[in-house]
Amino acid sequence: MPVGSSRRARRSPGRRVARGAGIAALGLLGLGAVAAGAAWIYLGASRPLLEGSLALPGLSAPVTVARDAGGVPTVTGTSRADVAHALGFLHGQERFFQMDTIRRSAAGELAALVGDAALPLDRKRRVHRFRARMQAELAALPADDRAVLDAYTAGVNQGLAALGATPFEYALLGGEPQPWAPEDSLLAVVAMYFDLQDEEGGLDRRLAQARATLGPALADFLYPVGTSWDAPIDGTRLDAPPLPGPEALPPGFPRRTAGLEGAAAPVAEDATVPGSNNWAVAGSHSSHGGAIVANDMHLGHGVPNLWYRARLVVTGTGEAPVLDATGVTLPGAPNIVAGSNGRVAWGYTNSQIDTGDVVVLEPGAAGGDSYRTPEGDRTPVVAEERICSVSGPCETLTVRETVWGPVIAEEGGLRLAYRWVAHDTGARALGAALELERAGDVEEAVRIAHRSAIPNQNLMLADRDGRIAWTIIGRVPARVGFDGRTPVSFADGSRRWDGFLPPDRVPAVIDPQAGRLWSANSRVVGGEAFALLGDGGYAHGSRARQIRDALLAQERFDEKALLAIQLDDRGTVLDRWHGLMLEAVKARADDPAVADMLAYLTDWDNRAVPEAVGYRLVRTFRAELLTALYGAFVAPPETEGPAAFRLASRQADEPAWRLLTERPAHLVPPGFAGWDAVVAAALDKVREDVAKAAGGDLSRYRWGERNRAAIRHPLSRFVPGLGWLTDAPADRLPGDVYQPRAQSPSFGASERFAVSPGREAQGLFQMPGGQSGHPLAPYYLAGHDDWVAGRPVPFLPGPARWTLRLEPGAS
Repeated sequence: MPVGSSRRARRSPGRRVARGAGIAALGLLGLGAVAAGAAWIYLGASRPLLEGSLALPGLSAPVTVARDAGGVPTVTGTSRADVAHALGFLHGQERFFQMDTIRRSAAGELAALVGDAALPLDRKRRVHRFRARMQAELAALPADDRAVLDAYTAGVNQGLAALGATPFEYALLGGEPQPWAPEDSLLAVVAMYFDLQDEEGGLDRRLAQARATLGPALADFLYPVGTSWDAPIDGTRLDAPPLPGPEALPPGFPRRTAGLEGAAAPVAEDATVPGSNNWAVAGSHSSHGGAIVANDMHLGHGVPNLWYRARLVVTGTGEAPVLDATGVTLPGAPNIVAGSNGRVAWGYTNSQIDTGDVVVLEPGAAGGDSYRTPEGDRTPVVAEERICSVSGPCETLTVRETVWGPVIAEEGGLRLAYRWVAHDTGARALGAALELERAGDVEEAVRIAHRSAIPNQNLMLADRDGRIAWTIIGRVPARVGFDGRTPVSFADGSRRWDGFLPPDRVPAVIDPQAGRLWSANSRVVGGEAFALLGDGGYAHGSRARQIRDALLAQERFDEKALLAIQLDDRGTVLDRWHGLMLEAVKARADDPAVADMLAYLTDWDNRAVPEAVGYRLVRTFRAELLTALYGAFVAPPETEGPAAFRLASRQADEPAWRLLTERPAHLVPPGFAGWDAVVAAALDKVREDVAKAAGGDLSRYRWGERNRAAIRHPLSRFVPGLGWLTDAPADRLPGDVYQPRAQSPSFGASERFAVSPGREAQGLFQMPGGQSGHPLAPYYLAGHDDWVAGRPVPFLPGPARWTLRLEPGAS
């Protein structure tokens, strides 16, 4: 039976009447009742198949898809390729538009779908020529991995074809979906590189510009690698940069003459701070004797969520399953990204290690485009990339590729190329991901990690024997002759990459004496290990410290206890700023403009809960002070590009606090009579924000009003009325970016789980955004309210509500 035909297959009727009524959103163009009715029929036709049977050419044996009430499938087949085939079918049915945008954003082809608004992004990403790179990588795939990828690809396209209508997004955009190709799954991995790493060396270029403008001493003080907040697993500390004296400042410093009104806003949006957590406790410290991994990967929020939950079961021919892995998948890829396979559980946080270097090209003797290399002068290889938009004509982008990577910019008369680990990915990423699904213990998982080429992560592991481990997964540059913090020349070979670190040099910790491991995007190790990994923009250490302290505060944990740490909404980083603000308000007790803040500050609670007024006051006060302090030093507002160092360091809290407590007279920001005036001005700015945000009524200046969820479908901001049908509620959210419950309106935990391998039935899970990308799916946004409230749901899928049987069919 050909794909799309069915003996009994049917779509379950939409059960969300309120959202169903929201089909008026497809009266979004005011088309009237007839058009709205037609839109209803169209939208209903594009719902995914939930029940019955369907023949899929390419399957070698039947596959069963049993969905629970939340739409989470258990996919059971006799081979890994067949299970991948079925998973591809599900992804194609429920998430194809999301997959399309993922592959296009990675390849620099988004404008061909959405129009000219995406051209700047396409131009920037096309420089890396990832589609061509991934097409070349396909040839390196081992036969078994290629069979899984080809099966997955076939399933995606069959799932798309089996819909009664194309996904509704294409009707809104006036386009047609293009078939999925095998290299598109490799591009899905590349898309995560763009999300998680620095694609153009902005950190290196910004620090170089800061050193050139401010002088090395002040730049290194303002941009430290870490601070006293760091909580690495090895207990190491980094020396704090000294406070620079007057003699270390450049001539004419500082350049600004205004106070707060003229300062840049270096911390205007804290949501850019990365926020993922993971940790593991050994079986010797759990209540049931099994090791546990807890993981919450924090990313930008959207509807649907980035992840698609699944349980993948390969029965094989014996009594025990060959594979039984549960966790989250990435639509576009055939594997479990993070989860548990009964023997090993694993989870990730972004490592923030240094994965790229800006290479200054020295002109070659022949002039023109030539540049020096240790092997003699070279000329870049030129490629012409055609970028098309549905809104206008195509254009041609000329890309120049050096032996180290593409030319990304010209600054100060120097051409800059970029050496990036992402240029060496593809086949190695997929193969290792499929291996990790089958890992039998933590040592095997560590070995697999060191063969992988996914975006570099802190990989946290636990196995069913009660053991735990941490390592870096992904390829780590083997730098020679430099530390990677600023652009350098590779021309004479004294500074270079000697490929990537061999497995025995990649830092790893297995069976720690403390029986606990943790990471939270900040520095994890020190000493030689830190020198090997480098600094790719580590997060502030406050989250890691709170996690460490909670793990060391008790001897025994279960899954609920670890979930409680994930939901810790205490903002300990604000405690000292609260003390400073309280003193400042008390000093102005006779000033009615600020005196009414005293009650909220005296009754201080550092929890970022929606009803908190004091928390929001102190947070705003701190942000205004950082703006004043860094605004005196950072680049002028007219500075453009990555070299502009308007944004404060992610470690800005510590230098700012030192300035305010040590109060050096030569570093008072311009426009202020002294340090007391800086604090007073920040207090006045808080009052202004209260007036703007709450009409001057302090009781309405609640944290939850500032931290309202903005979790939307990518098209809802452009299509009037669509959000009523597609978007998540604008809930007032607890949490903030400097605590374990890292949360802003559109950034935060993309999932939370705590699971012990072999005890998955006791595991806990939460996820925003729901499983389906179709607003009329009966489980649309299912589980989202549990995520908002912090209510745990089982890690494993529940009883089957809908069962779909996929059978082999003739081609």
